[in-house]
Amino acid sequence: MSGASLALGRPLITRDRLVLAAAALVWLAIGLDLARAGAWSSLGLHVIAASLGAVFLITGFGYTGAIRKLIGAGEGAGLAAGLVVALVATAVILPVAGLVEGYGGTVAPIGLPVIGGAALFGVGMQWANGCGSGTLYAAGGGSRRLWVALPFFCAGGLIGSLLLPSALALPSLTGVSLPDLLGVWGGLAGTLALTAGLVGWLWRMGPAPRPAQLRAAVLIGLLAAAAFLLSGQPWGITMGLTIWGAKAAAALGVDIGHFTFWQWDGPAAALSGSVLDQDSSLMDIGMLLGAAMASAARGGFTAQGWPPARGIVGAALGGLLMGIGARLSYGCNIGAMVGGISVGSLHGFVWLAAVIPGSWLGMQARPWFGLSRI
Repeated sequence: MSGASLALGRPLITRDRLVLAAAALVWLAIGLDLARAGAWSSLGLHVIAASLGAVFLITGFGYTGAIRKLIGAGEGAGLAAGLVVALVATAVILPVAGLVEGYGGTVAPIGLPVIGGAALFGVGMQWANGCGSGTLYAAGGGSRRLWVALPFFCAGGLIGSLLLPSALALPSLTGVSLPDLLGVWGGLAGTLALTAGLVGWLWRMGPAPRPAQLRAAVLIGLLAAAAFLLSGQPWGITMGLTIWGAKAAAALGVDIGHFTFWQWDGPAAALSGSVLDQDSSLMDIGMLLGAAMASAARGGFTAQGWPPARGIVGAALGGLLMGIGARLSYGCNIGAMVGGISVGSLHGFVWLAAVIPGSWLGMQARPWFGLSRI
């Protein structure tokens, strides 16, 4: 068999096959560990996360390019598909969050932290060429640019966590929850109407989303809804990355527990526990591994080269800004926008409105980092 493989010019051992085997073994080992501990909900999230990583990677679904095309070319298809994710997730998440005890989501105050943080995130995602979900699946899929961005995203999340308590003291409106204002079913109808209206407006701008985009959006929305049913909270990405940044700093001797954010109950528990104990962190790992398996199985993991030096600088700065912005604005395109919309919180729509001008600013500097403006 070895001779036949060599004769055909296809060696039995390739980097893609090694990556596929390694990622699969790590993913299986984590799954077995969760099963042995009886953490069945976490095991389900681990499966969903790998599925999300694979779906994003295979379909190339993303928000960064979609927003860039909206701004630079007036094309609404990509962002329309991105909002279909929220539409599908909302149909499941909002009524369950409103009616079933133990389920919920963040209704964030609308003020400078959300607006400024989202705008900062918009700049960063255009420089790094990836959003929250995009950074994870592209890094897992072998993108060297996003390999650079990812650790800086984690560092930025840590910095943002140190800034957040002071930022929360800035003037803000209270959070606006449509279910609180209109009741669960009225809130559901209002949220679906607002989201569908945005989708329709973007759709009419043309071109219409491709059927493959819509299928991917529906599948991602259903997986996000399934993650909510297992965890009790909407799917989020950036808290997990913030935890990784904090744990890395703690390993270097920094007294992270001294800072206010890390004395709050949720962050304190995450800091003291395993990276597999916190849902966002667990799902981030699963997404990376799922994307790596999908990329390697398709033979694409080794096909990507390193960006030039200025591209590396852009990725680092972009990751840092995304991390800071996400922590200040309660998440990224997934946690803040999709997650906020899915529980009927208006901050999800405000986040989207604020990330667009930030993206416009980021687009002006993309050529500095070896990227096209559009």
